[in-house]
Amino acid sequence: MSNAPVTQIDPAAFAADPYPTLATMRRQAPITYVPQLDATLITRRNDIHVQEKRIDVFSSLQPDGLMTKLMGENMMRKDGDAHALERRALFPALSPRTVADHWKPMFRAATQKILNDLAPKGAGDLVTDYAMPVSAAALIAITGLSQMQPREMDRVSQHMIDGCANYAGDPQIEARCHAATALIDDHIDRMLAGPPAKSAIAVQQAAGVPEHSLRANVKLVISGGQNEPRDAIAGTVWALLNHPDQLRRIHDQQSTWAEAFGEYVRWISPIGMSPRVVARAETVSDVTFDAGDRVFLMFSSAGRDETHFDAPDRYDITRDTSPAIPFGAGPHFCAGAAASRCLITEIALPMLFDALPNLRLTGTAPFTGWAFRGPTSVPVAWS
Repeated sequence: MSNAPVTQIDPAAFAADPYPTLATMRRQAPITYVPQLDATLITRRNDIHVQEKRIDVFSSLQPDGLMTKLMGENMMRKDGDAHALERRALFPALSPRTVADHWKPMFRAATQKILNDLAPKGAGDLVTDYAMPVSAAALIAITGLSQMQPREMDRVSQHMIDGCANYAGDPQIEARCHAATALIDDHIDRMLAGPPAKSAIAVQQAAGVPEHSLRANVKLVISGGQNEPRDAIAGTVWALLNHPDQLRRIHDQQSTWAEAFGEYVRWISPIGMSPRVVARAETVSDVTFDAGDRVFLMFSSAGRDETHFDAPDRYDITRDTSPAIPFGAGPHFCAGAAASRCLITEIALPMLFDALPNLRLTGTAPFTGWAFRGPTSVPVAWS
């Protein structure tokens, strides 16, 4: 175990709002061991930015980690050549060109259909009625699991990410995760003989990726590709409706949807951390790590690091968010970042505000999670 100073947390309070605790860690013990998580947390932006790239020390290889046990060994749990090989195999499905030329028209068509059904209702929940189906429709297309339904996609994604954050070992959460991965495998089985063009299944098959790795990588795409866009869409809309002066800047073309999204994922990072395992003993900032130690790189904390952001707890779309690292900063930088940005900033946000005039909040929006964070409900109405 590392010799980092110990910080005790209340897991329920940390899930309800991790940011006050993370601020205390940055100030008092920026590298700290948390017994409740059995992990050493790295919380300052510069430390994360440097150490994430040191894969010889902070390795993604975690054969005993929750993600590997529950979802199979995907490319996110590999380093070096093994990671690069599978990342290159998946790239044709997620490249900026593929997103712009192939997926964007599909994103637009699916989102328009959802809005056509939603607009006459006059009220709803942005999470379940809009952000969830928009994100799921995009992910169904990208993965190639064309027989899966949006609510089914959302459910299996949620149950997998709950499983991957189940450091307390809740057996019910683990069982739901196993059921979700089994259902995904059933859907993959149906598509192996003829997957849709450009899909994650098709490009991996074309590259000769072994089937067990193909399956694990499809599950990886689902685990990050559903909850992050879903939570970022609903969360960014919530933030803008709570800051009408900033929404007005976008309507007046003084700011952009991309700036609103970039500030949101700095402020409330949908993917709050990335786990690593120490490959060899090393000392970082007077903390000595032992081989086998579990380390969490806290991207959510990096986004509120006071040395890079003035008033970091405030949502401000005019700020420079370039120091933020919500998608990571090293070789494991999110492979789906281009698809996520396109879906959210070019499709979901502008089309929503165009289609639903006088969009307004009608209640509170509860947030939850520290490893993955987002609103569970955003009640709204429109004219």
